[in-house]
Amino acid sequence: GEVIQYLNEDLQNEFLSELNAKQVVELTEGLETDDLADILQQLPQQIASEVLQAMDQQDRQRVESILSYDEDTAGGLMNTDTITVRRNHTVELVLRYLRRHESIPEMTDNILVVSRNDLFLGILPLREVLVSDPNTSVREVMREDIEAIPVDMEATQVAQLFEQHDWVSAPVVDGEGKLLGRITIDDVVDVIRDSTEHSLMSMAGLDEEDDTFAPVVKTVRRRALWLGVNLITAVLASLVIYLFQDILDQVVYLAVLMPIVANMGGVAGTQTLTLVIRSMALGHISPSNSRWLLIRELGVAGVNGVLWALVISIIAFFWYGDLRLSYIIAAAMMINLVTAALVGAYLPLFLRKINIDPALAGTVALTTVTDSFGFFAFLGLAQVFYL
Repeated sequence: GEVIQYLNEDLQNEFLSELNAKQVVELTEGLETDDLADILQQLPQQIASEVLQAMDQQDRQRVESILSYDEDTAGGLMNTDTITVRRNHTVELVLRYLRRHESIPEMTDNILVVSRNDLFLGILPLREVLVSDPNTSVREVMREDIEAIPVDMEATQVAQLFEQHDWVSAPVVDGEGKLLGRITIDDVVDVIRDSTEHSLMSMAGLDEEDDTFAPVVKTVRRRALWLGVNLITAVLASLVIYLFQDILDQVVYLAVLMPIVANMGGVAGTQTLTLVIRSMALGHISPSNSRWLLIRELGVAGVNGVLWALVISIIAFFWYGDLRLSYIIAAAMMINLVTAALVGAYLPLFLRKINIDPALAGTVALTTVTDSFGFFAFLGLAQVFYL
């Protein structure tokens, strides 16, 4: 059980498919409820039901309460194993209560204070328990300024709150403010890791479920889709080149230089795209500052465009001794770098608005635009100057 929770979903499914309900119960005995819920979500419905029925009533209720929430929300992350006290208790009573337990839940840095109806009131830090007078009431040393996490909050937002407040754990409440459980930093680390893995894999057109040990057929099916999409975008870029076949036949060395324009635009656009996607994931970008971001990226693209347009125009002149060609490639470089910055800044915002993952679709769309527009700008200007 301590091992299987860290395996990839493909490997988890492979092992769990060979076990019956009784064996799964034995395997997962002693796991925290949130980790057990994650494993049960990988099982067929029938086996999962049998596993739940084999548990004692208290454990079953705890796991079912977590399974009722989406795994990418605070409810799916929380652990129901908590220690709660009332605010009219004394510190001495709290200490006696803690000593009655053989152990307390891992990563318990605070004791949660609730009312008789389990409404969340605040936290009692363990450090306060250790240094306070035993006759002091919980009300006097508890903290009431703690922000409880709504049970339906997205996991990525939960991770942002933990980062901002340096939390080790945080309480989770329902819509009425009733305490449901708590989220600990180890679960948040999993969210951050999964989010990073998703972004990294998506940049290559892969799903985060892809694994080194996944079956060949499943891996082929997952990768074939984006290979097909990339083929379509490559064909679109080739069609742009086909439109200017006449000028390429007359000025052959244009074919040597045109990949430079497209490649520079692709790199500049990817830099902006990656920065924006990262900022979106961290919650740094909002409608109020998106215009400032666009102006900034256009400014950066403009300066870089002038610099590298000058460099490539000099290279082209010494290479072929054609002044018109130097002007053409310099202008095309400027146009494509500015276009790449514009697309890289606003494409992720547009994709998120239409509910498409920017990390997954952004790179493919950006490459299509920078390649096609770079070829069009360079060859279009060449046609104007040479024909």
